[in-house]
Amino acid sequence: MPARTPSAALVLSLLATGTPALAATPAPATPGVRAPGAVLPGELAPLKVAPVDRPHLSLQPANPKPGDPVLVTVRGASALPTGTVAGRPLRFFAWNNGYAALTSLPVEQTEGSVPVDVTAVGRGLPVLLSGALTVGAPGFRERELKVANKYVSPPKAVKARMEADRKAFAAAFAQPFQAPLFGQNFAWPREATVTAPFGDRRSFNGKLQTQHFGVDLDGATGSPVVAANDGTVVMSRDNYASGNTVLVHHGAGLFTAYFHLSRIDVKEGAKVKQGEALGLVGSTGRVTGPHLHWGVKADDRWVDGQTLLKLDFTGAPETPGVATNAPGLGSP
Repeated sequence: MPARTPSAALVLSLLATGTPALAATPAPATPGVRAPGAVLPGELAPLKVAPVDRPHLSLQPANPKPGDPVLVTVRGASALPTGTVAGRPLRFFAWNNGYAALTSLPVEQTEGSVPVDVTAVGRGLPVLLSGALTVGAPGFRERELKVANKYVSPPKAVKARMEADRKAFAAAFAQPFQAPLFGQNFAWPREATVTAPFGDRRSFNGKLQTQHFGVDLDGATGSPVVAANDGTVVMSRDNYASGNTVLVHHGAGLFTAYFHLSRIDVKEGAKVKQGEALGLVGSTGRVTGPHLHWGVKADDRWVDGQTLLKLDFTGAPETPGVATNAPGLGSP
């Protein structure tokens, strides 16, 4: 009788004693070539490792300019992340099946790379997510304006009123941090030509140097002004410089401002929806003609409202900046 191989003897022995046999490994299809997934006698089966669901970081816009708002989004984290942009702490909130934080770049920000560092917990240990914003040139215009002296040097008699206005603005902006009060992207407060973009550097009568921290929209007195998004009215007041003013708090450290109104149609504490009437275009305060000054404040800095309109808060980055209307940049 031919000699049995050890493997054949083992199988026969198991069958004879009634012991269940181990599942046989498929024989190689070609001599000397191991079949896919085959395990030879004496070898351990390879360990199958499930794919790791790591947190993911995304930034909007990826190439901002000085004075822009920045939206930082984290997906795949199991708890509230922490992080910084250029060393400035981020305030995250639960958002759209993930987490997000809204911050801002100062108008003085230099061109170049700005580091973004976020620590997030996935299904295991914390993970450091590092990114960078590539900041471009600001492109702010330089403008020289000739105006009446009363617009350059306010009379001493109004100093007390201006101090009261300053305190009122500080109180309005001192809202506790909370999750967003809106669920859609931002839209223009009125459809009109932009007569002065954010960031203009202005010289009045060759003396006073200021910077424009808002977007001016053209309009005749009495034209409607609406809320750019859902929120709560935190100021409804006549101020010396900004005239009839409405401030709306949108949560997430974000505010929109509406200056120089001829009429205010909302009261402090009112809940407003996107597109709801706030007032009418006017020329109240220290201005030379009717228009809407629309301001945006994010993370304690005035930022460019036109960039805010391009941020996508809905989780659909393929269609950023959805808005109901889109005025163009016109000549002042």
